[in-house]
Amino acid sequence: MKGSRAGALLAGLTAALTLAACGVPPSGVIEAGEPASGMLPPSPKPPAPAAVSLYFLHNGELRPYLRSIGDPGDFGAVVRLLFAGPTTSEATTATTELPRLTDTLEVAIGGDDALLVHLPKDVPPLSHPAMLQLACTVAHMAPLLAVAPADGNRDGASTTPPDTAQPSPAHSNVRVIGDGWTITQSADSCPGSLQP
Repeated sequence: MKGSRAGALLAGLTAALTLAACGVPPSGVIEAGEPASGMLPPSPKPPAPAAVSLYFLHNGELRPYLRSIGDPGDFGAVVRLLFAGPTTSEATTATTELPRLTDTLEVAIGGDDALLVHLPKDVPPLSHPAMLQLACTVAHMAPLLAVAPADGNRDGASTTPPDTAQPSPAHSNVRVIGDGWTITQSADSCPGSLQP
């Protein structure tokens, strides 16, 4: 026993001498403010993926095609998907009157609660079926979303960033703004009862 105590004492003395030899000065208690307390709030969860209906044409008639999207409240993403056209598998039955865009479009909420779609320059006015594709897609999404904040600017357009535009369930109009032209379409002509 005496050997193990002596060995432990010798090891402790060696460690103390080693620290002193390294030039590490002894210090007292260093105060650094209040101790940590509480728990961190949980990080917000991203929206669950959901299915949205994109309206394409099937033999000239409007028809919904379900697509999965990460955030069903992101009108900008849904409108871009619609303009991208049918997928390869959908193209066996679906067509579109919407043009393929080479530049980005902007989506916002107007002062009159219409969804505004600003198309890039040099896009010709959209046909009636194309406008119905847009209006029906938006009208189908509207019941899923909360009411948008009333933060319109002097031009009557919302200051909500384009990708976070969230129309209220009352939205039933889409206004497309092109280079020198504007067309507004109501969802009243959409198939089925899309209106809330």
